[in-house]
Amino acid sequence: MTSPKSFASDNHAGVHPTIFEAMAAANHGDAPAYGDDTWTSAFERQIKDVFGPQAEGFAVLNGAGANMVGLPLMLGRYDAILCADTAHIATHETGAAERLLGVKLITVPTPDGKLRPADIAGHVHKLGLHHEPQPRAVSISQVTELGTCYTPAEIAELAEAAHSAGMRLHLDGARLANAAAHLNCGLDAITTAAGVDVFSFGGTKNGALAAEAVVVLDPTLTQAVPYLRRQSLQLASKMRFISAQLSALLTDDLWHQNAAHANAMATRLANGLANAPGISLAYPVQSNAVFATVPAQVAATLQSRYLFHHWDEAAGIVRWMTAFNTTPDQVDDFLNAIHKATTP
Repeated sequence: MTSPKSFASDNHAGVHPTIFEAMAAANHGDAPAYGDDTWTSAFERQIKDVFGPQAEGFAVLNGAGANMVGLPLMLGRYDAILCADTAHIATHETGAAERLLGVKLITVPTPDGKLRPADIAGHVHKLGLHHEPQPRAVSISQVTELGTCYTPAEIAELAEAAHSAGMRLHLDGARLANAAAHLNCGLDAITTAAGVDVFSFGGTKNGALAAEAVVVLDPTLTQAVPYLRRQSLQLASKMRFISAQLSALLTDDLWHQNAAHANAMATRLANGLANAPGISLAYPVQSNAVFATVPAQVAATLQSRYLFHHWDEAAGIVRWMTAFNTTPDQVDDFLNAIHKATTP
């Protein structure tokens, strides 16, 4: 029996066949460990091709680990990170930044998960005050945790504000591909060209098995990465299998194909909610996430058949995620269930 489609997370999706094939191709014979292999070399060249000659890519195991490698490149012992109060590093990484990096997170309330230059300006006065943790890094998520996207211009404005204040800009790119697909731009337009200093490039949520990358665009920060990656337990011994996945995503724009399809399925779902009584969108649908306000009884009825999570149970907001392998039929079946549950 086929199980109903999960709309809880794009992490629930399987692995794209092309990525499985790339891993299988890397599974023939022996290869040097810890990245001294041809697959990792190929991936590192692709990073430069996509993000510019100054870009240095480092394969890691997961998104939280990518943040724990990328963020400390910009921080001292008494420094702080500015981020939205919904940021993954502040809400879903069990305090890893504060526990492992020993730095303070300064969270900023936002209506849509997106920081503005004024949010940076409001903390500049703390610089130089020895009684205050020093805000040295601004961290944003692209896509945000509310499914919204920063435009290239918005990121550039944040980068300018951060750099003018002596801070650096970090980008959590767990769903970077979804943002680029929504914005109809290249990956470099929302990273390199926008002035980002360090970012993560997510693969796991976009069809990979377990593969993320830390990409450093500021050459002055690169030297420490190999040591921090090892110290953070993010250096894979059989790295060829991680690199092969990332390389497959970057080949023939598979990253875009997967992300664009996932986004399209979320848009199909959102459009189908238009006539569902009592249901409304909580945030704009700009990626593969649909946040909707749903009556409690309707949510309970749907959860008896489908897996998804409450985002804000008190406000009645749920999150529905689509993935590279979500089909139109699965979305339509879910919509039929929603309409039945909302029909008196």
